[in-house]
Amino acid sequence: MDILAATNIPFRVGFLLVDGFALMSYSAAVEPLRAANRLAGQDVYEISQLPVVGAQSVSSSGAIVKATTHLGERVDFDLIIVVAGSGPERFSNERVFQWLRHLARRGVIMGGVSGGPVILARSGIMGGRRMTVHWEHAEAVSEFSPSLLLERSIYVIDRDRLTCAGGMAALDMMHALITAHHGPEFARRVSDWFVHTEIRPAGGPQRSGAVERYGTTNRPILQAIELMEDHIADPLALDQIARLSGLGSRQLNRLFHDKLGRSTMGFYRDLRLDKADALLAQSSLSITQVALAAGFATSAHFSDSYRRRFGRSPSQRRTCGQPRPI
Repeated sequence: MDILAATNIPFRVGFLLVDGFALMSYSAAVEPLRAANRLAGQDVYEISQLPVVGAQSVSSSGAIVKATTHLGERVDFDLIIVVAGSGPERFSNERVFQWLRHLARRGVIMGGVSGGPVILARSGIMGGRRMTVHWEHAEAVSEFSPSLLLERSIYVIDRDRLTCAGGMAALDMMHALITAHHGPEFARRVSDWFVHTEIRPAGGPQRSGAVERYGTTNRPILQAIELMEDHIADPLALDQIARLSGLGSRQLNRLFHDKLGRSTMGFYRDLRLDKADALLAQSSLSITQVALAAGFATSAHFSDSYRRRFGRSPSQRRTCGQPRPI
């Protein structure tokens, strides 16, 4: 399951709050869902709060969030988001780890905010998935699991995993989630509700903005590129990208040819191959795993596409240097 395919109404989101969680990170993740319900005039998101133990969770500032359900109860979720604060690398509740693994096996989408991605990693469900984490925890994550595909991005969406550095970046990640479910115009209304008019792409702020990188200010093109960057391992079809960008497929293709000199799907393929090239250089994933992480169904298709773009095979790229952590 990926975030675009999972469009149950209401979409059931559970927040697992680890005592000491950052209140800002939690608020930035949960409040867009509440605003979406209000603006839609119905509950398009069903929100549950789960403490690790007991009847409530306590934030780092002392704010109390009361439980609406508990671990192990017979409640179905589409998405679980773990929110944690300082010291998540020391979290060692095996009951929580087992519960997260159980939900992941059932196909529930798993997310983490601030220190939450560390707990996802410690539970063993982030293998072969790109992820990010708050900069404060990045070194600790690299030490206890150097094979993780850790990126210094504000958020990363990789198929059925959503991870976010925390703070206000959660607003950007939830904007991407709401866009995938209800389209960019509705997501923009939600962001405007919070006067959050400068939506950042997944890769910011460690790189320049899309306007500078691609030399265009065309909103549908930038919206399409943002969708592509959020769906590297689970590629969207042209009609999906066009619909979510507010255009027809032919019109979007014309824009890409006029502004970027490539077709929409040709641009998308190159974006995925660039990500694969980085993984070959910077990770220890097998070529088959890299192919899957870049959205290619088979190694043969990936190898052919990679050779056409870079003039050498993936295995030749891998021998150019030893993989290193991202």
